[in-house]
Amino acid sequence: MGFSFNGTTSQSMGLATRITNEYRMPELRNNTITMPGRHGVLDFGETVSERKILISCFIPPGETDEQFLSKKDDIIEWLNPDNGLCQLILDKEPGRVYEARLTSGFSFDRAVRNSCTFDLEFFCPDPYGYAISDETFDFAEAGTFTASRALGNIESYPVYSLKGVIPSGTDSYISITTNGSELQIIGRLASGETLIIDSDLMTAKVVDSNGETLRNGLPLLSELNFPVLNTGDNTIVIAAVGTNTTFTELNIQARSRWR
Repeated sequence: MGFSFNGTTSQSMGLATRITNEYRMPELRNNTITMPGRHGVLDFGETVSERKILISCFIPPGETDEQFLSKKDDIIEWLNPDNGLCQLILDKEPGRVYEARLTSGFSFDRAVRNSCTFDLEFFCPDPYGYAISDETFDFAEAGTFTASRALGNIESYPVYSLKGVIPSGTDSYISITTNGSELQIIGRLASGETLIIDSDLMTAKVVDSNGETLRNGLPLLSELNFPVLNTGDNTIVIAAVGTNTTFTELNIQARSRWR
């Protein structure tokens, strides 16, 4: 078993690795309230906490003293937490990527001459693994469509990229309904502009044809009703309302993920 971190594989670093404890379900935070005079607690469900990934590593013998020291320096630089969150890909979980960094320091424990073991603990503030090759859906006309997610095992918070022409005024808008939940885009959107709606970050922006941000896109949304995609089939309904309103294209990046 190996892994890749920040674009570099453990094999290329000359490491043998293994995961002895596989935490498929991250820790849960129970949301409860204690009331005086009442036995037990009131339960308001749970939220998923951060994920921890523990990996044991081994530097095999065969290096000179100078090479052994240099390899340890290279490992420390490779895993430097000052780089922030980096992509972590586990060989045992093909097609999935985590955003992670080290959560604590580690020590090199001498085994035999010029070889050692060490244990890494990675911290993933977002506990979900995301598809490396994400699913995308493109619609070039108004109507009713089905977007079928084949990846992941939990709902996802997609990115919608909308192109079209919407004149100013409340009587002209583009309606996008996802699984029965409608989002109306009201406000001026010109030809060549794209409205990008990010459900995970709960933000929206308008960009030009070069991808440069022109303005905040939240004022174009009738309400902060960000779309959510379920696993399997999702019903997407697109409508252009108003005589001068034109729908051109909707691109959906699913951001499929696994618990």
